[in-house]
Amino acid sequence: MAKYEVLAHQLKEQIERGVWVENEKLPSLRKQAAQTGFSLMTVLHAYQMLESQGIVSSQERSGFLVTAKASNASKERVQATEAVSINDFVYEVLQASRDPYMFSLGFAYPDPSLYPRQHLNKSIAAAAQQISLTSAMDNLPPGNLDLRKIIAKRYAAKGVNISPDEIIITAGALEALNLSLQACTTPGDWVVVESPVFYGTLQALQRLGLKAITVTVSPNTGLDVAALERAFKNHNVKACWLMSNFQNPVGYSLSDVQKQQVAALLDKYNVALIEDDVYAELYADKRPPLPIKHFMKEGDSMLCSSFSKSLVAGYRIGWVAAGKRALEIQKQQLMSTLATSAPIQLALVDYLSTKNYESHLKQLRKKLIARKKTITALLTDLLSDVATIHTHSGGYFLWVESRGHVDAMAIYKEALRLHITIAPGKLFSLTNEFNHCFRLNASFALNEAKRNQLLKLSLFIKSLS
Repeated sequence: MAKYEVLAHQLKEQIERGVWVENEKLPSLRKQAAQTGFSLMTVLHAYQMLESQGIVSSQERSGFLVTAKASNASKERVQATEAVSINDFVYEVLQASRDPYMFSLGFAYPDPSLYPRQHLNKSIAAAAQQISLTSAMDNLPPGNLDLRKIIAKRYAAKGVNISPDEIIITAGALEALNLSLQACTTPGDWVVVESPVFYGTLQALQRLGLKAITVTVSPNTGLDVAALERAFKNHNVKACWLMSNFQNPVGYSLSDVQKQQVAALLDKYNVALIEDDVYAELYADKRPPLPIKHFMKEGDSMLCSSFSKSLVAGYRIGWVAAGKRALEIQKQQLMSTLATSAPIQLALVDYLSTKNYESHLKQLRKKLIARKKTITALLTDLLSDVATIHTHSGGYFLWVESRGHVDAMAIYKEALRLHITIAPGKLFSLTNEFNHCFRLNASFALNEAKRNQLLKLSLFIKSLS
């Protein structure tokens, strides 16, 4: 492919994604040449190629403008997919991440060294002494009452009113999300999900025989709210699975205004909300983010979260604030996993009651901010001419968008050879739309060896461009 064809393809893709809209002027020839490193003649040929395809039009003294035809094509950012299949590739990537000798940038959880292991071990020991013959019965669905009260009080401190009676303790957030999905759908129903999307969402849809409608989430602007409404208008949507805070994989958080807009649409079209809010405690701003549930008036909302990202991954304790579906989800849990581990629930009650969880969170947020800043600066220095590093305050993920036709699967395979794991874009979509992207976990501290690994990987990425 000639250089001008590569640039033309990049610009066409940007227009399709809404980066450039109707009647908007593309960068001047000189500016485009300076930004991309291509010659003025290459840029001119690329623009002329787009003009011949009706994507842009040249205007005297105005340069090249995006046409209405191209803009209208970019507006339809909803895809409906009958079949969902993702399990095999997810298994392959997760197995690679289990290798203890890997630099696990594809890992979904924060660096395990950031967890308060000693305090948690003491709470486990304390819980073991408290366990009685009736503990198993006391911790059946909806789960330990003291733990549910603690969770409700933590929501209350943020201004979110949730009763302990509507909270069900689950084996991690994923069980909470799956139970919620089962409660409001039947096989064959349409469900709105994000694109790119957390791969656990796709696995759940596949397992339950549901049909997906994907709505674009931009790393720059977040969920396409207009496309969400079109999905509700054009399909009989039963549920909407969203992540409004520090979205996995792109890291973007919706503003309160955007959350209000989404809440209004869910209420208007009577669509159930399944909200994945597992990263809510990992904010970098002064105040914690609010969930969409907070802005819903009378809607059907199930807010799911866990302690896996903020306290400890191995305990597998999550919950769902299920509202009017609380009893239904309790019954489903009794028929599937029966109950969440009683000793672990008791251990968390001990830790949250006697240890300073807020102090731990303060230190955790501080370290995540510093580590993400360090790795972002390094990757920007190494890859700025061939990729865009999308980073946002809060959370610990980076979304790397390679320019041109670079295949992230080739990067993934080379990374494994260098003893690095990454999460390629293929994990987060039902299409090939994000095959040039990959997600990185920025919660790990860098040393000289890891810097050298990233340098070698960056040289490989550059060789593909």
